[in-house]
Amino acid sequence: MTIIKMIYMKTISLPILLALFILPLSVFSQDNEEDDWGISFSGFVKNDAFFDTRQTVNAREGHFLLWPATEKMDENGDDINAKSSFNILAVQTRLSGTIKGPDAFGAKTSGKIEGDFFAQANDNINLFRLRHAFVNLNWGNTQLLFGQYWNPMLITSCFPGTVAFNTGVPMQPFARNPQIRLTHNFGDFKLIAAALSQRDYTSRAPDPSSEYLRNSVTPDMHLQLHYNQSMLNAGAGIAYKTIMPRIATDENIKTDETVGGLSAIAFAKLSLEPVTIKFEAVSGQNIPDVLQISGFAVESINGLTDERTYTPIRNLSLWTDMHTNGEKFQLGLFAGFTKNMGVNGEVYGPAPDRSDHIYGFGTNIESLYRISPRVIFNSGKTRFALETEYTSATFGADFDENAVPTNTHTTGNLRVLFSSYYFF
Repeated sequence: MTIIKMIYMKTISLPILLALFILPLSVFSQDNEEDDWGISFSGFVKNDAFFDTRQTVNAREGHFLLWPATEKMDENGDDINAKSSFNILAVQTRLSGTIKGPDAFGAKTSGKIEGDFFAQANDNINLFRLRHAFVNLNWGNTQLLFGQYWNPMLITSCFPGTVAFNTGVPMQPFARNPQIRLTHNFGDFKLIAAALSQRDYTSRAPDPSSEYLRNSVTPDMHLQLHYNQSMLNAGAGIAYKTIMPRIATDENIKTDETVGGLSAIAFAKLSLEPVTIKFEAVSGQNIPDVLQISGFAVESINGLTDERTYTPIRNLSLWTDMHTNGEKFQLGLFAGFTKNMGVNGEVYGPAPDRSDHIYGFGTNIESLYRISPRVIFNSGKTRFALETEYTSATFGADFDENAVPTNTHTTGNLRVLFSSYYFF
């Protein structure tokens, strides 16, 4: 039955994909008189071959590397995870459709549909998934976007240029969200305000789900100010999110307990003739949904009703990326560091039971750093890229009263990645 289901899914995927992109094209070509109305396609074919010196925590069969796996000792005292691995995948191959249409409400309209074959989980890897889907109304200095797009904490004008698809995660915030985003330009400045929901990148309380944000009845709110001049692009922003981890206690008592989180981000990009230099700092509270080492902890428990209070886990992330600006040959280097800053209050319960009251993403990591040099060769529409990526993570066996991992040990992984691209 499983084989039949797989064949059925693959059989229907191609017609659906073709209909998704070809039907809008035919509609525009028949109904619109303007020559520039319609849909144009772009994208790339990408193949990645990678080798790791030890087992890793990752997504999509090792493709999206997060960090090295912690030690796992066998009965002889040998580390089971000290085992290398190798894989080749083409799932990052991407197809984008950019749409132009008639004016609406006095604004220029555009849209985008973009997908790849990365899927949402290992179970459906190789199947087509939605990355971006939005419509944008442009009144000149003001733009209004509706749909799924990058989380505002991923600055599209200033993010790491790594060959690896992880793009600097977990130092670089990474997520795509359904949202409403308002952008207003005045001179060299740009103001961005956005309200987000969650879909593929979600909060964890304890399992990943969008229901925690949905039940809070409050969008994930963002506000940013950007400055853009010929050589300098810089900015800062804040974000606030509230989630409701549950709507009933373990004693079957209705509850509306929530946990909030205030985050801040600052970035700068310096574009010089020979090199481009980027920098970003993130101070986050309860932001595992953007793949940061973060979450929340239980602060108190009512012994009769099981009602709880929570406190967010904070993290600090710093990264820099620099590369030469040659058209055919480019050298680059990414370096990043992130640290678990714990909670302001105290975690409920004594050690070692504190782990039962801590929820999030990578919360057993005390700190992590990564260094990854790269070299890129371009010829026409073809690119070859080679990158080495060393990631070191310090794990804790226990937690102190502030949810910071203790009794730590460090493991490291070296990844060698070779990628080929063909752009169209």
